[in-house]
Amino acid sequence: MSKPTNLSNRSVGREILALALPALGVLAANPLYLLLDTAVVGQLGTAELAALAAGSAIQSTVTTQLTFLSYGTTARSSRFFGAGRRDRAVAEGVQATWVALGIGTLLALIVGVFAQPLAQALAGDQDTAVRAAQWMRVSAFAVPMTLVIMAGNGWMRGVQNTRLPFYLTLCGVIPGAALLPVLVGRFGLVGSAISNVVGMGITSSLFVVVLAREHARYDGDWSPRWRVIRSQLVLGRDLVLRSLSFQVSLLAAAAVAGRFGVVALAAHQLMLQLWNFLTLVLDSLAIAAQTLTGSALGRGGAEKARGVGVQALRYSMLFAVALSAVFAVFAPQIQGVFTSDPEVVDTLRVPWMLLIAMILAGGAVFALDGVLLGAADAAFLRNLTLFSLLAVALPVILLSAVFGWGLAGIWIGQLGQVLTRLVGVVWRFRSMRWAVSGVDGKKEG
Repeated sequence: MSKPTNLSNRSVGREILALALPALGVLAANPLYLLLDTAVVGQLGTAELAALAAGSAIQSTVTTQLTFLSYGTTARSSRFFGAGRRDRAVAEGVQATWVALGIGTLLALIVGVFAQPLAQALAGDQDTAVRAAQWMRVSAFAVPMTLVIMAGNGWMRGVQNTRLPFYLTLCGVIPGAALLPVLVGRFGLVGSAISNVVGMGITSSLFVVVLAREHARYDGDWSPRWRVIRSQLVLGRDLVLRSLSFQVSLLAAAAVAGRFGVVALAAHQLMLQLWNFLTLVLDSLAIAAQTLTGSALGRGGAEKARGVGVQALRYSMLFAVALSAVFAVFAPQIQGVFTSDPEVVDTLRVPWMLLIAMILAGGAVFALDGVLLGAADAAFLRNLTLFSLLAVALPVILLSAVFGWGLAGIWIGQLGQVLTRLVGVVWRFRSMRWAVSGVDGKKEG
C-alpha cells in the first residue's frame, strides 16, 4: 500500500512545482519592475524620487487591498474545475473581470480627482505633492487594468494554468521596462506613469483576449450576474480585512522604527524588503496548494485535499529550511549588498535572528494558508490574522516604543504574529473543518 501512496505523493509534488514556479515569476515581475522604475527615476533627482515614492505608495495601497480578485477567484474557480465544470470555472473569471472593471474604474476616478490632497497628506512637502499628483493622475488609468490582471490570474490559476499568465505578464513588463528610460527622459516623472500604463494595458488586454476565447468555447453569457458577484464580494470582504491587518502591522512597525532614529529605520527597511522578497518565494507554493486544494474539494475528495496540504507543507518547509540556512550562513554577505554602515549592521544582529525564525515558521504558515484559501476558508483566516495583529503584533510593537526595545522589539512583534498564525493554521488544518467538498459546499458523507 505504501508504494502507490509514494507515487501519488511524487505526482502531487510535481504538480505543486509545475504550478509554483511560473506563479513565482508572476509574483516577482512587478517588484522587479518597480526596482527598475525607482532606479530610472532616481537619476532625475531626489525630489522626483520622493514624489514617485509617495504616488506609488498610494497606488500600491489601493490595489494591494484587492488581491481577493486573484485569491478569491482561484478558490471558487478551482472547485468548478475539479468538479469537471471548466465552463463554470471560466465564467467565474468573467464575473471577476466585471468586478475588476467596476471597482477599478471607481478607484481610478477617486485617485484622479483627489490626487493632490492624497499626495499632500503623504508627502507633506508641497512641491513633492505636486509632482506626485501629476504622476498619480496618469498612473490612475492603470488601476482597473491591474485589477483585470488580478482577476485573470485568479481564474487561470483555478484551471491550473500558471504558465500562460507568466508569459502574458512578460508581454507587458518587457515593453514597459524598455520604454521606461525613454519616456522618463522625454517626459520626466510622468514618463514613469505612462510606461506603467502601457505595460499594464498590454497585459490586461491579453488576459481579456484569452478569457474571451476560452469563454466563447462554451457559448457563455457575458452579462454581469449579481448572485455570483455578491458571493465573490463576500469572500473578498474577508480577504480585504485580512490584507488590511498586514498593512496596519507594517505601518505601525515603520512608524515605531522611525522613532528610534535613522539607523534603526534604515535597518528596518532592509529587513522589510528582504522579508517581502522571501514571502514571494513561499507564496508561490501557497498558490499551488490553493489551486490543487480547491480542485480536490470540487471533486469531492477531502482526503485528497489533505494530501495536497501535507505535500505542500513538506515542499514549503524544505524551501524554508534552505532559505533560513542561507540567511544564517551568508548574513554578512547579504547585508553587505544593501549597506556598508557598521551601525546598521550592528543594529541588525538580533532582528536578523528573528528574521531567520520567521522564515522557518513562514514555511508552514504560507503552505497551510494556501490550503485554507483553496478551501475558501477566508473567514477563519480573517479572524486569525486580526487576532494575531490586535493581540500580539500591535501590543508588542507599541510596547517597544514605550520601553525602548528598539528594532529587536519591533521584529519580536512581527515574529509573534507569524507564530500565532502558525498555531492557528496548524490547528485548523488538523481539524479538517475546512474540508467542505463539492461545488455546493456540502460536507462529504
